[in-house]
Amino acid sequence: MPCSPQEISSLFLFEKLSPEQLGRLCAEGRVERFDVGPVYTEGDPATCFYVMVEGTVVLSRRVGGDDVEVSRTSQRGVYAGAMQAYLGDQVPQTYNNSMRVTEPTRFFVLPAESFAAVMRDWFPMAAHLLEGLFFGSRNTQRAIGQRERLLALGSLSAGLTHELNNPAAAAVRATATLRERVGKMRHKLAVIAQGPYSREALAELIEIQERTAERVAKAPVLSPMEASDREDELADWLDDHGIQEGWRIAPTFVQAGLDTDWLEQVAATVAEDILPGAIGWLNYTVETELLMDEINDSATRISHLVDAAKQYSQLDRAPHRVVDVHELLDSTLLMLSGKIGRGVRVVKDYDRSLPDVPAYPAELNQVWTNIIDNAVFAIGSTGGEGTLTVRTAREGDRLLVEFRDTGPGIPADIRSRIFDPFFTTKPVGEGTGLGLDISWRIVVNKHHGSLQVESAPGDTRFQVLLPLTDPDPDPDPSPESETAEEPA
Repeated sequence: MPCSPQEISSLFLFEKLSPEQLGRLCAEGRVERFDVGPVYTEGDPATCFYVMVEGTVVLSRRVGGDDVEVSRTSQRGVYAGAMQAYLGDQVPQTYNNSMRVTEPTRFFVLPAESFAAVMRDWFPMAAHLLEGLFFGSRNTQRAIGQRERLLALGSLSAGLTHELNNPAAAAVRATATLRERVGKMRHKLAVIAQGPYSREALAELIEIQERTAERVAKAPVLSPMEASDREDELADWLDDHGIQEGWRIAPTFVQAGLDTDWLEQVAATVAEDILPGAIGWLNYTVETELLMDEINDSATRISHLVDAAKQYSQLDRAPHRVVDVHELLDSTLLMLSGKIGRGVRVVKDYDRSLPDVPAYPAELNQVWTNIIDNAVFAIGSTGGEGTLTVRTAREGDRLLVEFRDTGPGIPADIRSRIFDPFFTTKPVGEGTGLGLDISWRIVVNKHHGSLQVESAPGDTRFQVLLPLTDPDPDPDPSPESETAEEPA
């Protein structure tokens, strides 16, 4: 269709151009009429810059397997298409959205090469500024994203070190005490061997020792009140039978699950003159068993922490595989337990019947970390006391992972911006504004899922929805390969 300089000068984008400039645009561009339907498709080579003269245009983005409408307008002069042509071959020149028209629509269409040329010729300073803004923003995002991951890693390492230190210190203390107790047992054995004990008495003592060790392994868990009452009973029994320092022995026997009935059986089995020695021998036996249990518990705790660290980091694992999201959630919560603190009550509401899902587990752990970190910060802003609920469920053909916190909520006026790069409500130095942006790209772009938020004071919910089947795994699992560009 004929291009009229007067008509295109009425569009706000060209209203300040000179007659010569308008003439060049009409000479190198064209006016084209499109019937209802698509104009161009996201991902295709960006060959043209479009400015709407009249009609209605709809822009959409491909998210997972769906086309999501991002803009619909009838305003004259709106533009789309090869808007980054001035960057040349420094970036891939493809359409970053899809455009269609819902009624017969006319566009002024300028080839991408011509658009790039007029930008460089007419607005050289603006072109340089836009180029610097584009690459500066992208480089800043990459650098800060790497820094944020390093800070998160440092925080996790500090938390893991703290968690490992407790069982390791307990194992060291228990080992030192065990060495002392074994030394006393050897001394006691030498005393018994030199004493006037018959072979039958020694056999009975050893048999009682074995049965006592079995009782330690099956000791019941008592409430503080029950334990205190039983200690008083045992101390009185020991005093009545002439056992010195019964008050010191009684707590150990109670911890091992022994009671006065058991001591009566011991008293009925050995001679009266042997009873004090037998009680002392059994006390060393019980202490030794308890110390070995403590060492075993500490070593098991360390092993679990190491396993959780491996699960969290996904070392020696395939980047994309079928996973149980509950294992990922548990490992992340354990890794963040030091940061979560005692003031935050963690509730796990898991649907264990959910199937495993195809995913990039290391990146999902990063998503869980970012969301949990924000939830803990929100709870901390209200005094540090609150509840974090992690829930899983099935919603149609997708798996839901929901994080609910009792923080102050996200104000409605900023809720639409929380997934924008560099947007943060945290104080300067405490947040980069990339955590949720990275999480969104991991969930949406990598896993073809969705990430959404619902918020009210005392009830904020971040909901991650993941497909139960793998539609088309992205061959590049790195979130840094994604850009944060949104359709114009």
